[in-house]
Amino acid sequence: MKKILCTLFVMAAVSAVMAENENQEEGPWKFEGFISQQLNQVSFSNWAAGGENNFTTTSIFNLSGVYEKDRNSWENKLDLAYGFIRTGDTPARKSTDRIKFLSKYARKMTDKLSLAALADFQSQFAKGYKYPDTEVVISKFLSPGFLTTSVGLEYKPVDYFSVYFSPAAGKFTFVTDPDLSAAGAFGVPAGEKVNPEFGAYASITFDKEVFENVKIASKLDLFNNFTDSDKDNRKRIDVNWLTGVNMKINRFLSASLGLHLIYDHDISSDVQLHQMLGVGFSYSF
Repeated sequence: MKKILCTLFVMAAVSAVMAENENQEEGPWKFEGFISQQLNQVSFSNWAAGGENNFTTTSIFNLSGVYEKDRNSWENKLDLAYGFIRTGDTPARKSTDRIKFLSKYARKMTDKLSLAALADFQSQFAKGYKYPDTEVVISKFLSPGFLTTSVGLEYKPVDYFSVYFSPAAGKFTFVTDPDLSAAGAFGVPAGEKVNPEFGAYASITFDKEVFENVKIASKLDLFNNFTDSDKDNRKRIDVNWLTGVNMKINRFLSASLGLHLIYDHDISSDVQLHQMLGVGFSYSF
């Protein structure tokens, strides 16, 4: 909870700084951000048809800073989300938990093609439990954590669409919790804290206001491990697809739709899917 409160404080502080920057002269840096607080509450009292009280809240914070000068560009994106749900007398359970940071440097070779290097980090804020059992922890900060680093080529025909490919990428899965490490969670060998993989990586990004006040941001990451000792695993491709749709109702109200799809055979043989839909207060800068 302390981490979550600290994050909300940082969100507010960064928003104030960004708002102040709007009044400064334009330079090589361009900053954009989006903050949303979504709430949903249902309650019943002597309701003949039945029902159960519930309360849901989700906090979303997106910040991007892009530096562009001459043939050089440096893109940084931070995506944070945390939410929980409480139904009846059941203790609150988290429904959304995401930390994602991307940093990418590119140098143009032509108008549309660049040599690029990137680092992509993902993890979560709080502990996850094997509900309804709230004693068994199955995830926490840096358990797992994912870091992808690579050097490759980026094709960017327009500002809102890009394709990045790297034939030499490292993917590192971290499990720093001793108990989860001992259990061999998230594909990390039992007793180890990191599982390094080397292979090819591709990323397709789309980020555009497709209609007035409707923005779609989508990123599809693909990774193929060359070094897996299992020949069948070398044929499998890890998929991480994150899509968000933000629909602005007015200056301070918006609706958001989120979809997160993961396929990583080292973690699960099934496709993992997380969906989110909410309406609440928002602010863009």
